[in-house]
Amino acid sequence: EGPSEWHKAYPIAQGNRQSPIDIESARAVYDPSLQPLVISYESCTSLSIANTGHSVMVEFEESDDRTAISGGPFQNPFRLKQFHFHWGTTHSQGSEHTIDGKPFPCELHLVHWNARKYATFGEAAAAPDGLAVVGVFLEIGKEHASMNRLTDALYMVKFKGTKAQFRGFNPRCLLPLSLDYWTYLGSLTTPPLNESVTWIVLKEPIRISMKQLEKFRMLLFTGEEDQRIQMANNFRPPQPLKGRIVRASFKA
Repeated sequence: EGPSEWHKAYPIAQGNRQSPIDIESARAVYDPSLQPLVISYESCTSLSIANTGHSVMVEFEESDDRTAISGGPFQNPFRLKQFHFHWGTTHSQGSEHTIDGKPFPCELHLVHWNARKYATFGEAAAAPDGLAVVGVFLEIGKEHASMNRLTDALYMVKFKGTKAQFRGFNPRCLLPLSLDYWTYLGSLTTPPLNESVTWIVLKEPIRISMKQLEKFRMLLFTGEEDQRIQMANNFRPPQPLKGRIVRASFKA
């Protein structure tokens, strides 16, 4: 069922703009025309936290553009739909994107959609310019105070298919101070692997404590009735670049 088998059911797994990738920092092209990323999460309304069976996800109210990202490489604002994480069993791996071959222990993905152009998230997810995902690396360091509210809620969604109310959480607190980024055209990193994502990978990681990361590893890939399988290593390895250009918003 792992990533190496996905191409059998989803031939696009071998497509020309698959994600994640290894970002070679020296080969990224500084593009002065890229705008600063604008993150407008002021009136953010989180709804629920859920164990999807491959990650933990927080979903948002998305009826208007008040919770959105804009600027960057985008013409339109993109509305926040959900965020989720990818992590490893050990600290030596876990992120999906890597920088110069180096993985991080965890990666946060904030998933947004182009609601100006498409009527529904599903329609946007099938279009080449439909989605924008912001990737944030997590590294081990001191405790991240704002992350506690999230890690303390994980016990409620230990099993696959479970969901709990999770209101009033603003993911702005999970972003680093610097919004310098790399951007490239890619895909979803889980089936159906649609090539619909403009990726924004932030250069600066955030730090969480070892204890906070351990709480992610207490989640399970399996339901309450099944044999328990620890949720970890839920990342897809880097995919071939196939001639794509990675642009940087900053000078290396």
